[in-house]
Amino acid sequence: MAGQVLKRYEKLRGEATAAVDALWRKASVRIQVGSATCEHAAGSEAVWEEFRRHIESSGRGDILLHRTGCTGRCSREPIVGVIETGRLPVKYHEVDRDAVHEIFHSHVLGGKPVSERMLADQLTEHANHLMLCDGSGCGGAVQGGVREAFLRVIAESGMNPEKIRVISSRCLGFCATNQAAGEITQALVLPENVLYTIRDENDVRAVVQEHLMGGRIVDRLVNREQPMSQRFFDLYGDLAFFNQQHRIALRNAGVIDPESLHEYVRYRGFEALATALDRNDPEWVVKMVSEARLRGRGGGGYPTGLKWAQARKNNEKTRYIICNADEGDPGAFMDRSMLESDPFSVVEGLMIGGFATGAQRGFFYIRAEYPLAIRRIEHAIETCRANGLLGRNILGSGFSFDIEIRLGAGAFVCGEETALIHSIEGERGQPRIRPPFPTESGLWGKPTVINNVETFASIAPILKYGSDWFSRVGTPQSGGTKVFALAGKIRRTGLVEVPMGTTLRHVVEEIGGGTANGKAIKAVQTGGPAGGCIPAGFLDTPVDYDTLAKLGSIMGSGGMIVLDEDDCMVDVAKFFMEFIQDESCGKCTPCREGTKRMLEILERITSGKALPDDIERLERLGRLVKRTSLCGLGRAAPNPILSTLQYYREEYAAHVHEKRCPARKCRALVHYEISTERCVGCTMCAKNCPVQCITGARKEAHVIDQSLCIKCGRCFEVCRFNAVLKG
Repeated sequence: MAGQVLKRYEKLRGEATAAVDALWRKASVRIQVGSATCEHAAGSEAVWEEFRRHIESSGRGDILLHRTGCTGRCSREPIVGVIETGRLPVKYHEVDRDAVHEIFHSHVLGGKPVSERMLADQLTEHANHLMLCDGSGCGGAVQGGVREAFLRVIAESGMNPEKIRVISSRCLGFCATNQAAGEITQALVLPENVLYTIRDENDVRAVVQEHLMGGRIVDRLVNREQPMSQRFFDLYGDLAFFNQQHRIALRNAGVIDPESLHEYVRYRGFEALATALDRNDPEWVVKMVSEARLRGRGGGGYPTGLKWAQARKNNEKTRYIICNADEGDPGAFMDRSMLESDPFSVVEGLMIGGFATGAQRGFFYIRAEYPLAIRRIEHAIETCRANGLLGRNILGSGFSFDIEIRLGAGAFVCGEETALIHSIEGERGQPRIRPPFPTESGLWGKPTVINNVETFASIAPILKYGSDWFSRVGTPQSGGTKVFALAGKIRRTGLVEVPMGTTLRHVVEEIGGGTANGKAIKAVQTGGPAGGCIPAGFLDTPVDYDTLAKLGSIMGSGGMIVLDEDDCMVDVAKFFMEFIQDESCGKCTPCREGTKRMLEILERITSGKALPDDIERLERLGRLVKRTSLCGLGRAAPNPILSTLQYYREEYAAHVHEKRCPARKCRALVHYEISTERCVGCTMCAKNCPVQCITGARKEAHVIDQSLCIKCGRCFEVCRFNAVLKG
């Protein structure tokens, strides 16, 4: 059987490549429109339809309308890309119907990009972009002078430096196993999309003189292997938000049509599965995943290879594998984006996991609130079955595996694996005591492996590029990358994928661009409702499971919320406790009763009715719930409270003892009054007061009746003379 599986795969890939290339060769212009839940909510479906009408009206047969997934640049959607042969791709943001008309006529038909609608800092007038890899394998060379060498040689050559843009990417995703860190650098030249391997200044001069000046590709320096991340950087590498990332799990997001098996296979999708089936050695797969040091991305951080090995050694022959896509954290949308933007990669990872663990049946557990994700996974499963990639005797290997979808009702606790299992079995989603662990006795009492979406999306690259490559990207304890949903008081919100060990500062300030309003960062909340708040003083902390735990937080599924000086940490703790208390399944007393009592104390504190010993009572109760709750979610529930008490105890004290909110966020503790020196008597505050508690004649200072004031803050918002004081 050796080699036959790969032969069948190569035949499939040849057909897919021919089909896609034939379609793309006909197009001199390709218009990419984002297609995901967030893009649709911003109007991308109407944008798609408007472009379709314009193309039809133009009579042009060489314009291709191409659907892609979500790039992750959330606050700028819908995002549209215009790709022309031999020119840098141009990305437009917040496109609406009026913008479609302008982009189509000015750019697509007229060849003149609409600069005022372009995303971020694109500079299309540059003749070339030279992107240098700054990853762990190449970064030493960049820091050691390769960047300076390019700039110097460009200047010496007499070229106009304004026509050459030299930038660095976080990593192009090509860390050769035979490459010593810092000895070589990968350099990508755009728009030609030529990747060079640079070893010394002679190579630098060759690229500048032959390619940049002479227009001839330096064949001897070309890297023929095409690293995984290059296709993403070909499109988005000129933007700071993207070129500081290292995309593995999100490698195809914003690049391929999520509903096209041909496009996925053209980029060597399912090659990792075919390789594993051709070798017919499940132990090799488990070994590769273990050596890659991939830890579960769902929050617990348990070593994936170890979990698979534990299930594999079980004597029971009937085994199951489950993809946990029950993403319940407020503000978290990593899993949804991957399912909607690159569903085949998750299906492939699940199938490889099934082969490695000896499972013949897999499940996707997806919350019902994700209709587009469900639809695309259904489509991916049906398409794979139709092409011999799922079902009986896959690719002629003798391995049979099939997948079903189960929908969750949105209970946060069903993210816990034993509660998830009960839900699939048709029971109430509540956790149980462990051991036995699911790898011993899980779904219907059989050995069961559960990993989340991001974990499965990382499996195929490990088999294709090697465990050593993957482990180099992260830290000695945690290999690979992590996807974060960056939100809150941040300039650039969205999905961010960075190597494990990247500092919080790099994510928040370099990629996120710092706070949107220019105010000081106060804290970064990680890990969702079960996470903690990390003060700004710890922004240089490398992000991985162990370092965050030491600071009183967790990685969680990847939520990352930036808080600024206007945020009240007591109010933040109350927000998350409201969610946790509402989502508690109620099975165990510590979580059911403890979260309710903690929330009651927080409500007293923020409403100005706190008792003198409420801080100590809150801390004692939090530690009790953490020690005694049944499941991991209950044990992590007090984290927002305990971490804010650890770092911001003085804010709690101000609320309790001084009846004052230092951030002036808690309404009951805020006081409004009108300055007699500043008030000009314009009556604007009185006109906008919903309870008519402001009195005063025109052109005379006004007064607030404190007994009637509901502290809504409307007067503060509408005053144009800064006469309303908030304290």
